[in-house]
Amino acid sequence: MSDHHAAATSFIPRHLGPADADRAAMLAELGYADLDAFLAAVVPQSVRSRQELDLPPGRDEHRALADLRAIAARNKVCRSYIGMGYNASLMPSVIKRMVLENPGWYTPYTPYQAEIAQGRLEGLLAFQTVIADLTGLPVANASLLDEATAAAEAMTLAYNAKGGPARNAFFVARDCHPQTIDVLRTRAWPLGIEIIIGDSRTLEPGASIFGALLQYPATDGAIHDHAPVIERCHAIGALAIVAADPLALCVLQAPGDFGADICVGSVQRFGLPLAYGGPHAGYFACQQQFLRRLPGRLVGVSRDADGQPALRLALQTREQHIRREKATSNICTSQALLANLAAFYAIHHGPEGLRGIAERIHAHARVLAAGLRELALHVGPRRFFDTVRVDLAHQASADILERAEMRGINLRSLDSQTIGISLDETVGREDVEQLWAIFAGSEAPPFAYDAIAGQTVHTVDAEVARNTDYLTDPLFHSCRSETAMMRYLKRLELKDVGLAQSMIPLGSCTMKLSPAAAMAPITWPAFGDIHPFAPADQARGYRKLFQQLEQWLAAVTHLEAVSLQPNAGSQGEYAGLLAIRAYHKSRGQGHRRVCLIPASAHGTNPASARMAGMEVLGVACDEQGNIDLADLNAKAEAHADDVAALMVTYPSTHGVFEETIREVCDIVHRHGGQVYMDGANMNAQMGLCSPGDVGADVCHLNLHKTFAIPHGGGGPGIGPICVARHLAPFLPQHPVIPVGSESVLGAVAAAPYGSAGITMISWMYIAMMGGEGLAASTAVAILNANYIAKRLAGAFAVLYTGPGGLVAHECILDLRPFRKLAGVTEEDVAKRLMDFGFHAPTVSFPVAGTLMVEPTESEPREELDRFCEAMLTIREEIDAIVAGTSDRADNPLKHAPHPAARAAGDDWGHSYTRTRAVWPLPWVAERKYWPPVARIDNVYGDRNLRVRLPVALDEG
Repeated sequence: MSDHHAAATSFIPRHLGPADADRAAMLAELGYADLDAFLAAVVPQSVRSRQELDLPPGRDEHRALADLRAIAARNKVCRSYIGMGYNASLMPSVIKRMVLENPGWYTPYTPYQAEIAQGRLEGLLAFQTVIADLTGLPVANASLLDEATAAAEAMTLAYNAKGGPARNAFFVARDCHPQTIDVLRTRAWPLGIEIIIGDSRTLEPGASIFGALLQYPATDGAIHDHAPVIERCHAIGALAIVAADPLALCVLQAPGDFGADICVGSVQRFGLPLAYGGPHAGYFACQQQFLRRLPGRLVGVSRDADGQPALRLALQTREQHIRREKATSNICTSQALLANLAAFYAIHHGPEGLRGIAERIHAHARVLAAGLRELALHVGPRRFFDTVRVDLAHQASADILERAEMRGINLRSLDSQTIGISLDETVGREDVEQLWAIFAGSEAPPFAYDAIAGQTVHTVDAEVARNTDYLTDPLFHSCRSETAMMRYLKRLELKDVGLAQSMIPLGSCTMKLSPAAAMAPITWPAFGDIHPFAPADQARGYRKLFQQLEQWLAAVTHLEAVSLQPNAGSQGEYAGLLAIRAYHKSRGQGHRRVCLIPASAHGTNPASARMAGMEVLGVACDEQGNIDLADLNAKAEAHADDVAALMVTYPSTHGVFEETIREVCDIVHRHGGQVYMDGANMNAQMGLCSPGDVGADVCHLNLHKTFAIPHGGGGPGIGPICVARHLAPFLPQHPVIPVGSESVLGAVAAAPYGSAGITMISWMYIAMMGGEGLAASTAVAILNANYIAKRLAGAFAVLYTGPGGLVAHECILDLRPFRKLAGVTEEDVAKRLMDFGFHAPTVSFPVAGTLMVEPTESEPREELDRFCEAMLTIREEIDAIVAGTSDRADNPLKHAPHPAARAAGDDWGHSYTRTRAVWPLPWVAERKYWPPVARIDNVYGDRNLRVRLPVALDEG
């Protein structure tokens, strides 16, 4: 290949926004001759890595895709009837094409700026309505990470509501899914909660029990009458939690109807692929009295400044940043994209369609069971939905499993003589006949399907059947044709701002390009159709993918071992802190519980520390935003016997490379603690410095930030942890599928490898970038941030800088003076940017009254200039208020954003022109994005809380 052709096909210049000539001009404006001289000034020499990243050279996208196809070919896709909370499902093609494969849906950020997130918020409101209707409970949130961690969140809520030192036992039915039980044990350990496993039917709750978890249907398929045990729990003041299959709830009595306080589960069956365990949206529904304890996000209906209905996050928005160590959960973002997909599946099928799918699955299960009885096998349970249990009597289950696998079928071994078979929406009569043949030990069953089916009752037993309506809102009856569904999805998409429209300069969030080539493999059947508990030899491709990705992440961080199990950044924080606690305990120092956390830390840090059973102790920052060494040293000294860890972000949350980071780590190590590094700002480290080199013992990485997995409007994410050698024995394990270590720590997620189905995005990104590309991405990210800081420095003070007035990969613009000068707040500026087509930078974090800007390396100079022009124009509008030429109350900033309905209305009524409002710069007109609503009234929404469809406000 010629050098010219290699350059033309290289992925690296396609990913980096500024061209070579633009980079040179930007460097010249900053006063540097070349990139090396610039980086030498930004990054302290004391932290610079002395070696290049030990990664393979970057590949062009076609070569990378070919290499990944070869890895995928090692997987063996079999028909899995394993169940355990995971079943094959069918995503409607219109949803796959219009949402899953559409950057208009997968690139937006969490809907903190609700005015430009109305589309996905409406989808999430529909999701909440689906879950509330199916569970029979009044309130549901906008998704959690998976079923097991949703159950753990429910246990924590119950403990906070009903538990305490004298009431610390939580009952778990032994027929819950094993992965859920293990995650509960992991979550319970640091909190001092006792887990009691037993038979729910004989449970007589004692005074020490604050809650109970029941599976519905049970992991072996049984449908129990949970009402009696729930009554017994309520009699002693304990909460009843039910983990329920939402598809089963289309035909089974709703948990709310038999007394459940909380209901949790997974919506994987609503059109989401198996994907070797994730990502899938968990759900959480509860009684009204627990509304303000609800973990995660809650979408509510409010109104905008024009009195029109508008949606936004309600009540606990950014709870971790507000309440910090007092937060009841560390959940930051969850599974918004997956929740939207599931909601659209429900809208696509409607209540009749969902019921039809559930009835068809149940009918096939009934017929399957009847045929197995004809083979003289004992089949249970007495009441079931989709799963039958087969007692083989004198035949070994291993023989049946082997016979099935030879036909490309996976069954579940419940014990040495019992098999479980879980059916799904893809099953037809031929599949049932094949299952009969396996148990008969013949090529074909010894009887006809129609003969068995004709003698079998196909409906759910009357005593457990659902007799209440669900999904009655007109939305669930309006999209029966593909045309209608397509237009509905497009209408929602056009309401939101994603990277397909413009730069999203959110500080700390790294909204970089998710390359199309990296996204393509997530829909390959070789990855999507593998059950997470399939035999290991069927997932050899996945194992190869994980092995390489773990090696690459270890090379980037200069740490020894990696766990891919945490399925969000918050879970990575939690798993890393648990590893530290387990390490101390193994050395007879389990009393070490003090976690030192700088005042500038991300809000999830103290919340995670509390969940890990640690005591949070704040550390001051100096005027430059750096950790105050004197305060750190004093507190480490005072708690030398109890220090467990320091949580630190690098570069700092204030956007600078702290020169004292090695000294910070040394202080903590000297006093017996471990250093946990929050990897949120890893995009500023690659190829320049590394967590391992500066002294970190554990670091979580946000693959949905640094390594190109898209944010999905609020999830999915992956938060793997990288640890030093001495912490490797304390990485998460899994009760069903071993994940490589002999760890004493249990699972932190339902699936052994968390969100395995999107790990190939980061694999592709690293494979295409290589070590040289990753280092270049960091360099350009830092250059872009400093270019913006330089261009805006005359109009807005940059709050924190390092030597030479330089920042890392993000900068903080101080807007606090404008509140007094012009009555303009950071919120006004954030909303005004919407009129220019931009999503605002991060608002009021880490400092109230500021904007934190992170452009990433993906944005070209033209986009950086447009953003700067927008900000400079906003400064001119502020100056006009100060000068008195613009009214202090009636100006474009105070009334932003300006939706089309207002601009086109007959009654304008403002002292400024429509042109000034909606086309403030010439280039805005040709690329105009119209915010769908005016500024939202958050207070009205919380005072008139409504968290399910319809969207329309009540008249009057």
